Amino acid sequence: MSEQQGPIKVMVVDDHPMWRDAVARDLGESGFEVVATAGDGDQAVRRAKAAGPDVLVLDLNLPLKPGVQVCKELVGHNPALRVLVLSASGEHADVLEAVKSGATGYLLKSASTEELLDAVRRTAVGDPVFTPGLAGLVLGEYRRLASEPAPAADADQPRAPELTDRETEVLRLVAKGLSYKQIAERLVISHRTVQNHVQNTLGKLQLHNRVELVRYAIERGLDDE
Repeated sequence: MSEQQGPIKVMVVDDHPMWRDAVARDLGESGFEVVATAGDGDQAVRRAKAAGPDVLVLDLNLPLKPGVQVCKELVGHNPALRVLVLSASGEHADVLEAVKSGATGYLLKSASTEELLDAVRRTAVGDPVFTPGLAGLVLGEYRRLASEPAPAADADQPRAPELTDRETEVLRLVAKGLSYKQIAERLVISHRTVQNHVQNTLGKLQLHNRVELVRYAIERGLDDE
């Protein structure tokens, strides 16, 4: 994965024009490049495909097409897209649905401007960003899913690909909820090397994003080691 070149490109999707404009203005004034905004779900999908943002700041409650559907379609279209949900709802069901649809993080609209700017920066490099209290909820849900009986395994099922010791080590720390920066510091390697290990692991396991990676790791008990 290459280092970020130039300013982080951001798109803001919200059906309230004043809120949308204020968020876009704050981002622009802080050095982000706001490449597009949208006020409904259909517009969001269309404009995001044309503008190619690095990070989508997305409200869930949208006319024409709900935010989770927008997220699912756009991450499906471009798995490298990072989605930060910015919502008024802290309902657990909304948070979990957003994460399952491919969102990287979830921030409540009560967050300060500084918290939002920091969240967008961290989301851009793939770190999961959650309003305090929600990260534990998401990890708990992964554990619940992982503890459910798996579909009956076929004898013909391909064996799990071999990961290197370092890839397994990085995967274990990802499953524990550490950010790439924290993993880099703990293993005394660069942030970019951590990203490369994660990308290699995703490729080997044929997974699409960090959400699926965490679930894979928890299913195998790596977060308890």
